[in-house]
Amino acid sequence: MREAATTLGSESKVTEATTQVRTTRRSKWMVFLISTAMLVTMNGVAGLTAYADSQTEDQNQSQQFRANSSMTKMSEEIVTSGVLRQQYKYKSKTNVHVLRADLSNPYVKLDVMTGKDNKLNTHQNVSGMAKENGAVAAVNGDYYDMKREGAPMGAQISEGEMISSPSELIGMYAFGLSKDRKPSIDHYTFDGNVTSNSGATFPLAGINKTTYMMEPDNSYSHVNKMYIYTSAWKNQERPKNSSTTATEALVRDGVVVEFGDKGGLPIVVPEDGYIIRGHGKAAEYMREHMQVGSAVKADYHLVSKTTGQQIDPSQFDMMVGGHTLLVENGAASGYTREIANISGTSSRARTAIGYSKDGRFVYIVTAEKSDSSKGLTLKELQDVLVSLGSWKAVNLDGGGSTTMVHRPLAEQGTTLTHNTEYGQTQRNVVNGIGVYTTAPQGEVKGMVLSGSKKLFIGQQANYTVKAYDQYYNPVEATNLNAAWKSGNSVLAWNGESFEAKKSGKGQVIAQSGNSKETLSVDVIGAADLEALYIAGSTAPLQVGSSISVPVRAKLKDGSTVNVPAESIKWEFKGFQGNVKNGVLNVTAVDKNAKIGYAFASYDGIKTMIPLSESTETLIENFNSSTLSPSFAGLPKATTTGQTSVVGSYDGRSASDKVLKLSYDMTNGSGNKFAYSFVNGSKGIPLRGAPASFTLDVYSDNSSNWLRAEVIDGGGEAHMIDVAKTLNWNGWKNIKVDLSEIKGGGPYTLKRLYVVNLEDGQEQRASVGEIAFDNVKAMLPAGTISMPKADMKLTVGSKQITVNGKKKTIDVSPLVLNGTTYVPVKVILDEFGGQATWNNGAKKVTVLRGDDYLELTVNNKSYFSNGQRKLAEVSPIIRSGRTLVPLRLVSEQLGLSVNWEPKSKSITIR
Repeated sequence: MREAATTLGSESKVTEATTQVRTTRRSKWMVFLISTAMLVTMNGVAGLTAYADSQTEDQNQSQQFRANSSMTKMSEEIVTSGVLRQQYKYKSKTNVHVLRADLSNPYVKLDVMTGKDNKLNTHQNVSGMAKENGAVAAVNGDYYDMKREGAPMGAQISEGEMISSPSELIGMYAFGLSKDRKPSIDHYTFDGNVTSNSGATFPLAGINKTTYMMEPDNSYSHVNKMYIYTSAWKNQERPKNSSTTATEALVRDGVVVEFGDKGGLPIVVPEDGYIIRGHGKAAEYMREHMQVGSAVKADYHLVSKTTGQQIDPSQFDMMVGGHTLLVENGAASGYTREIANISGTSSRARTAIGYSKDGRFVYIVTAEKSDSSKGLTLKELQDVLVSLGSWKAVNLDGGGSTTMVHRPLAEQGTTLTHNTEYGQTQRNVVNGIGVYTTAPQGEVKGMVLSGSKKLFIGQQANYTVKAYDQYYNPVEATNLNAAWKSGNSVLAWNGESFEAKKSGKGQVIAQSGNSKETLSVDVIGAADLEALYIAGSTAPLQVGSSISVPVRAKLKDGSTVNVPAESIKWEFKGFQGNVKNGVLNVTAVDKNAKIGYAFASYDGIKTMIPLSESTETLIENFNSSTLSPSFAGLPKATTTGQTSVVGSYDGRSASDKVLKLSYDMTNGSGNKFAYSFVNGSKGIPLRGAPASFTLDVYSDNSSNWLRAEVIDGGGEAHMIDVAKTLNWNGWKNIKVDLSEIKGGGPYTLKRLYVVNLEDGQEQRASVGEIAFDNVKAMLPAGTISMPKADMKLTVGSKQITVNGKKKTIDVSPLVLNGTTYVPVKVILDEFGGQATWNNGAKKVTVLRGDDYLELTVNNKSYFSNGQRKLAEVSPIIRSGRTLVPLRLVSEQLGLSVNWEPKSKSITIR
């Protein structure tokens, strides 16, 4: 699901040794809490095992991890004493990331992080919350309504203080950790009362709640209800769009000090008090019993819906709300809430939390959805949690909200553990779960080398050394004074940096005093490549032409990496030019050249991109258009607008038409999108695979972001920047780069759209209008013209027939083990192209049109347009000549081959 804002967080279809913990804490507020005989100790788990300072998989944990062929552990690292970060691969398709917190370690602490400055009604990404609160690792937390002002749906408790009460919703479970460090997952409801000095009482409906529809009766949450709002609630309005008129009383030290009838109080909640907010019957009670000077007290508790027990919230050190229960008694549970509106059966990014049977370990889990990871369904997530050893687990907000950060060993700050559904972009959310350490500063235990673990030949790299203490927290490394050297000839140290000299396994070595640390570095060579390609389309063969030509390598492990410029050698045929900063520039074109080639080679592997005569072609000017544009907005309920083809725009004539997109993003919250589907679901064909297209854009100077969606020939969608910022008024011609698209053509322009991200939204216009005209693309003037022929060869004969004429060749076709071999030059002489022989490498290269082959004698592996392939047989040498498999070469060059067994003849066309 791309760039979708949703109602339930993101998953809905609608859509310093660290001794200082939490440096900025919210001020406490006081509500008089009545303890009664009915309040019992919360149900949790058995007593925790004794803490053992072991940072690797101990025997207990090994027994808890259940044998599961679907889960393969890929890596493990220490975050801090008692906390491990583990990465697994699920069914070879999905990266699963785990923070395993050992609650028997006295220095491990879990808590809830809230928005900015730990206030409700604010949003912040997980990295920002972790930095603000000093967490060493963190994930996103509870679901929230993105149309509202920003408050969790479920309960939230921090250090015994209830920040938010649970909503009256079916099947929404919560994770909690008691003061005595016992984890629990349960379904809670809120129960409380306000009592006046006369003894009259009125029920409390909740604490710091936004507007919602209560279940199962679908009633309005704030009608005839009474709520408490504390200083954790940042906004002055309590809450927005409640469909009710508030009566409010400010309480300090148990006494009403201000009263606002039928409109509430025009103040934010002060740090030293709280506000009681009522409507209807609740307001009537307040008018009678809560005038200024009246004494009032409030008591409340949580009630377990599974046991009926009343629980004092102060017994919890922390609590965070979630969604459906996922695991119970060590097995996948039934869903306690409908999962259709969180795409439960689709593969999405997921977040969940669970704990072990003995209560020692808490598992904080994310499932990655990215280019290299497929995400999980909820059923698959259950399988993962059970495999990890979860006794009980609950689902948290997922999809675009799923985020994990952690602090690498010896580092001061956290880093994004894996890509989100938006890549490196993190969604701003209302809360998260922070993992902290309270350990004192200890003695230096070891060093960590940081830097790239994969290099290309010729690439230079710098490395750093940092230290950590006995609790695996960072310490200052000012006195390390490391001496650097290479462990072998794969890498060379030049006094300032390391340079990769050849492929293989190298070693970076740093020594400080008696401490020595070694980092293994893989230098990628030809044997590691699955493909080498230029991530750009064809460019026009003309002086002044330029095109982005990033070179990428797909490795045999499935990963794709950028090849640094210093590792690539460029050659040009048919033109002269240069490559600077990843851009190919044509400076001269050879006389009579109809096609040119830019070759990029790495460690003997070569790929190319053709350049041909091109013309600028008008794709669409909307004047005689039969297009049917349509509008869509996200969030659907709040983003409105219109798109249409219109004339007489900005002083133009009625016949000179443009595509107009108007939008209104005033309402709602979160990221907002206004889409113009330029021709409904069909889009506009770009007539091939151009490296770029241009269009005229009329900007409203809104500072919003303008993007386009282009569909490649394989049906994959690509989101392309048109303008990072709409920061001008009037018309401007924009060039849109398509060279990063990996898939082949033909391309289709599906939609143009405005993006207004949540972060910094107040600085951009929420209402505006833009327009588009004159979509053009640089397209080849025609297909690359190659000679056509009809060739007939006979095994064992040097006589061939080409277009009815007999010719003699110096080596006859040869049949060996059922395979026919011919000199490749025989084919290229008649069908066009060139062959080059490298005697040292025993390699023949074939270039014909836009096809390029590299074949090696006695090697079945070959490269076709930079992609490694495997043939049934390999080229051979006979009588001093290189012979290649006829069918392989002919078919790779786009020719048809027919074999006649009786006459042992071959026909090529």
